[in-house]
Amino acid sequence: MGGYRNKGLRKALFPVAGFGTRFLPATKAIPKEMLPIVDKPLIQYGVEEAVSSGIKEIIMITGRGKTAIEDHFDRSPELEHFLEEKGKEGLLKDVKAISEMVEVLYLRQKIQLGLGHAVLCGERAIGNEFFAVLLGDDVVDSKVPVIAQLIGVFERYHHSVLAVEEVPEKEVHRYGVIEGEEVEEGVYRVKRIVEKPRPEDAPSNLAVIGRYILSPSIFDALKRTEPGVGGEIQLTDAISILLKEEPVYACRFEGRRYDGGDKLGLIKAAIAFAMKREGMRDGLLEFMESLCREGQDG
Repeated sequence: MGGYRNKGLRKALFPVAGFGTRFLPATKAIPKEMLPIVDKPLIQYGVEEAVSSGIKEIIMITGRGKTAIEDHFDRSPELEHFLEEKGKEGLLKDVKAISEMVEVLYLRQKIQLGLGHAVLCGERAIGNEFFAVLLGDDVVDSKVPVIAQLIGVFERYHHSVLAVEEVPEKEVHRYGVIEGEEVEEGVYRVKRIVEKPRPEDAPSNLAVIGRYILSPSIFDALKRTEPGVGGEIQLTDAISILLKEEPVYACRFEGRRYDGGDKLGLIKAAIAFAMKREGMRDGLLEFMESLCREGQDG
């Protein structure tokens, strides 16, 4: 797997302990992160992005019922032997590559108390260094991995960096939205973050999505963050505390994001990635055209 070198950012944290209730009943027995986009699970897209960005260690914050994620990134001698016997060299290479791409550490979030709490669960594994956070729900199709784009900003400013994208005004209520001062094209010094504002209250249409580079100071900020609704500790609230003590930047990344945590978003992602696969595009186009014709006829 080709990749980008970075100057010292070694670790990435993946919070994957959620129940995935939006995909029930499919996620009753299967982790949401293992739902497929074509032939790869959601979580693998994020891990490949991190590895391609020069990350050397992955920390998964898991919960009950998530062993399929651990199995996916582990060796599977029986499957490997079967593929070898059947002469399926291409598939064998792909399966082995999954377990060899990066070192993965698993930590448990015993009680789900929000994204901020999940990040806090990784404190001992992260230590006193900057680290990346990737939310597996967000899948981004881009020439340069989003985390690599954030690392580029981090290497220039040496502070926390948030990934942001422009969203329609009617959708700002779904996100944390930044107010910022543009310091170079597509890069902002963040002044404040407003969580899920009404359109008339939003300071901009720049929404924070599930990619971050965070200072180790975030852990102290998380410990000082008051729990919100449902007793959850929100990462956005902790970043607001951090903003008062050290600079935070935002990067308007290049690429197309798909919300894999949403049913329609996952379907869109599957179609988009399938369209880029050799041998699938023509058949998929033909199928979608036939559906459109049937819809018009109906």
